[in-house]
Amino acid sequence: MNSLEKIGWNRSVQNVYDENVVRVMAIQKNSYHVSDGELEFAAHLSGKFLNQVMNSLDLPAVGDWLHVHKLEGEQKAVIQELLPRKSQFVRQAAGPKTEAQIVAANMDTVFIVNSLNHDLNVRRIERYLLAAYESDASPAIVLTKKDECSADEVEAAIAQVEEVAIGVPIVAISNVTRDGIDELLEYLPAGRTAALLGSSGVGKSTLVNTLLDEAVQETKDIREADSKGRHTTTHREMFILPNGAMLIDTPGMRELQLWDGESSMETAFGDVEAFEKECKFNDCQHDMEPGCRVREALESGELSEERFQSYLKLQRELAFERRKQDQRAYLEEKNRWKKLKKQRHAGYKFRNKR
Repeated sequence: MNSLEKIGWNRSVQNVYDENVVRVMAIQKNSYHVSDGELEFAAHLSGKFLNQVMNSLDLPAVGDWLHVHKLEGEQKAVIQELLPRKSQFVRQAAGPKTEAQIVAANMDTVFIVNSLNHDLNVRRIERYLLAAYESDASPAIVLTKKDECSADEVEAAIAQVEEVAIGVPIVAISNVTRDGIDELLEYLPAGRTAALLGSSGVGKSTLVNTLLDEAVQETKDIREADSKGRHTTTHREMFILPNGAMLIDTPGMRELQLWDGESSMETAFGDVEAFEKECKFNDCQHDMEPGCRVREALESGELSEERFQSYLKLQRELAFERRKQDQRAYLEEKNRWKKLKKQRHAGYKFRNKR
């Protein structure tokens, strides 16, 4: 095993081993911490790299593989190239700007973490599943705090999640008793990478500590008054587990705003779209049209009204997001051409003066 294989390198990354390849282990503000499997380096972006950046998706994320120039004797590196990603979990960045934010890259599995004892929200799970399918990583649901619930409550919660996470693995765990931890590790074997995603207070950092068998991440209890979690993880970081797997911990998200997902709607909502395909008319609006299979499924209970309304809501949200992104792309292209035109005009005036 070469040193890079210790941090997840395999043929899906690149066929040829290169000693100047590193992986991003952590990002704090604009500071990159990278590893070659043996040593860790502080790294910064080269001027050439920055000149080629078109948008935020071109910047390194935790889990990315990079070509770097190592500075001898300094344990520092200059980032020269971002290697192609096999997967990336992207969301709309918080705030008013229309901008993508990569949460994690090159994961094999996305663990969508929810707690069993507080605020189990299947609508939120649907949203995370849609983004997970779009990432090209395999999703799995992790339900934490099993020790605080009765067996009947755990069984009921799993059945509730199964209705929206069709065919997705669901693992209920306790970080206190370690119940379910061995089952969870079956989805995270040596050499594979997973990312933990979910709201604050659901137990992501505690799970990292459990899997590492040491307290590396600060944890806090949720507020009993409103069941709201408090942010403990403030940056994204990748850990190497004792079994040789990699785990990316991420800050809790108060809300997951979708960036993309049209191509994954059929996977995330396969049950709804299967009913749609059975409608008599291709342009059925599922209202009063004759032969509407969706309306029939809603009336018979085959499809819940909540599930269908969530499907429609996410479709509207994605369409709105696409319009915003198209408008932004148009304005960026317009500004680019204005800048080029200004540069050409300045060059023309300079040549004429000569």
